[in-house]
Amino acid sequence: MEFEKYQGTGNDFVVMDGDGFSDDDVRALCDRHYGIGADGILFVGPATGGVDGSMIVRNADGSRPEMCGNGLRCVALYIARKTGKFSLQIATDAGIKACEVLDGTSAHNRVRIAMGRVVALDTIHLPVPSAKSHVELVLADAGNPHAIRFGSWDEALVEKMGLSIATHSVFPRGTNAEFADVQSDHIRLVVWERGVGRTLACGTGACATAVAAWEQGLAPRGPTEVRLPGGPLVIAPAGDAGEVTLEGGAVFVFRGSR
Repeated sequence: MEFEKYQGTGNDFVVMDGDGFSDDDVRALCDRHYGIGADGILFVGPATGGVDGSMIVRNADGSRPEMCGNGLRCVALYIARKTGKFSLQIATDAGIKACEVLDGTSAHNRVRIAMGRVVALDTIHLPVPSAKSHVELVLADAGNPHAIRFGSWDEALVEKMGLSIATHSVFPRGTNAEFADVQSDHIRLVVWERGVGRTLACGTGACATAVAAWEQGLAPRGPTEVRLPGGPLVIAPAGDAGEVTLEGGAVFVFRGSR
């Protein structure tokens, strides 16, 4: 089995051609003590039907989310390094996404993705066992589900509430849980990802949070820097239909076989 390891803003992935792995296989490969170690596996399909490739995401627990922004940047760089193409169309479970590899095919790169339409939905007040009172959450859809808590946060709060929100019964498919602190020139964000747990970064979570902040009047609609533990991402409006772009780093780490 040939594979490559990539990371996007600290969100790390095993990237390989093909698919056909069981949940147990995925969990074993992503195990950080006994396997390769990763937040997930990105399976890359061939260029067919007018696209330059496809991406299937498998979380570290074996589940299959609809979309992964950091993962897509890594897949775009993976394909660019193989083909020399910098402008790419990549099929995902959330539709075909346009990707632009901005700095050639070096190991360290920046990639801009057209994420499509990201929508802020209802605001709910959720009873969470680990909280003293109901938690106000803004729901959003970035091709996958998000529940965003705005306000100051610390490590203890995230650890106490992240899993409870992500696995709450009100979300039958689970949800990504965002903790967002809006500052004057950026948003400070950490994400408890569905099927993974707390990660260093989440691209779709950054998009959902920026759009929700715009809609709530917490931040001006425009290019917005979202600072995650793994580094910054920039979310920007793209057109009048609620579409956004996501720009951030993608890094080739190493190549191996198993």
